[in-house]
Amino acid sequence: MGKYRAVAEQLLRDGAVASMEDYHQPIMAPEAWLTLAHDADYVAGVLGQTLDAATQRKIGFKVTKFIEHRTRTSVAGTVLAARLALENGIAGNLAGGSHHATPEGGAGFCVFNDVGVAGKLLLAEGSVSKLLIVDLDVHQGDGTAKIFADEPRAFTFSLHCEKNWPRRKVPSDLDIGLDEGIGDDAYLRTLAATLPGLISQEKPDLVFFNAGVDPHREDRLGLLDLSDDGLAKREAYVIDTVKRAGVPHCVVMGGGYSRDVEALAKRHALAFAEVAQAA
Repeated sequence: MGKYRAVAEQLLRDGAVASMEDYHQPIMAPEAWLTLAHDADYVAGVLGQTLDAATQRKIGFKVTKFIEHRTRTSVAGTVLAARLALENGIAGNLAGGSHHATPEGGAGFCVFNDVGVAGKLLLAEGSVSKLLIVDLDVHQGDGTAKIFADEPRAFTFSLHCEKNWPRRKVPSDLDIGLDEGIGDDAYLRTLAATLPGLISQEKPDLVFFNAGVDPHREDRLGLLDLSDDGLAKREAYVIDTVKRAGVPHCVVMGGGYSRDVEALAKRHALAFAEVAQAA
């Protein structure tokens, strides 16, 4: 949990953001938003802290009032960032990327799927007519794939480590499962061979980019071999490619698992520094 504040403070130290007052503050996501992507009974269980033990074990922690408040705010942060991206071209949420939460419930430290909720909301409102979700977290975006499985107006792309969790994948519109130990060059070549064509093919009104840093070689749950430089090149490439295509772009934090919170914050800050520069 400590990484979220640490990333905000890192961006201040780097000069990407002038002061804490320059961060936009989201509301808590209303129940009506959450039920666009999740079953109503599950949403009620989170909001009332009445989930059964098995459901909470699948999430990975006990769902308390604090967790309910935090995850609803995280979802609303992605909604706000998406709206700001549509207005200004690019924006980011210093949280989010909770891509394992499915319509039925949470999993893998994810309570609500923020991109799922935000995407469903924008489509329902008519703010967008086509979405492209680019998920570069090291784990396959199974929850997001399931939420949008029957939604032709959303295209889901996941580039991940094939042998990593979840063991049972939910098919995205495009999945590329990488072998363990893939490093910077092979990873970036794969991305460059895929992303421009997807943007050209899908012609999205908005791109969601899950910028998980768990492909890093020192991540406890990663199994890939990206360096700090490789991550920096990845973030710059994605953001520049989407910007050159003239498509609004919403960046969310995604996964990153290290006991060295300072090092982890610096990795996550790479994407948001690029957001600040591109804004």
